[in-house]
Parts: sequence; C-alpha cells; structure tokens
Amino acid sequence: MNSALMRKVKPGLARHLNELDRKRIERGLSARKRYLYVSPNVTPVWGGYCIESPCCSRNIDKDGALVDVALILYDGVTGIWKLFRKNHAGGVWEFYSLYHRLIPAIDELNADPERLFWQ
Repeated sequence: MNSALMRKVKPGLARHLNELDRKRIERGLSARKRYLYVSPNVTPVWGGYCIESPCCSRNIDKDGALVDVALILYDGVTGIWKLFRKNHAGGVWEFYSLYHRLIPAIDELNADPERLFWQ
C-alpha cells in the first residue's frame, strides 16, 4: 500500500488565491462609478481579496488614509463568490451578496448604487 502517496483533502478549504483573479479585480475596478481619481489596492487575504482605497471623501477618515472598501471571498465548497461591505461605524464586515462568477461581483462593486462601498 502506498500510504505515502495518499492524502485526505479537507472539504471547504479556501481556493488557492492567484494573480489572475487579483489582476482581474484590479482591472475591473477601473470601471467604477465613484472616486475615479484614486487607486484602490487589491490585497490577497485568506479565502479571497480585500479592496482598500484612499478615503478622498473624508467621510470615513478625515486624513484621507486607506480605508477598507470591500471583501470578496470564494467558497470552495459551493463555488460561490461572497461580497462584503465594511461597516466603518461598527468596524465589521457585513455580508452584501452572492455571485456564481467573479465578474458580476466586481460589476456590482463598481456600480454601488446605494453608496455602500465607495463612501
């Protein structure tokens, strides 16, 4: 028996983050409707990506420092992308919506009709 070659894979492990998805998010954010004159950062985090941007409106940070905008996580079990918004008053991430593909999540983040992400 080749037990050294066998291994158990735990279900639900986070999808391996990759540069392609990160770049896809960066390029997609260039189509956003708000704060076109700042450059958001897309940072890999466990299970997805955190998007932060300088706070040019000064609504969240009076000095214009980097603030969290969105969190996009991938559920490896269901194959679903989860989009979260930052509740800056409470300091917590709040669930926003589910997507079967990454691009519709980016499109929703870019449109932001309720101004929940780009404040």
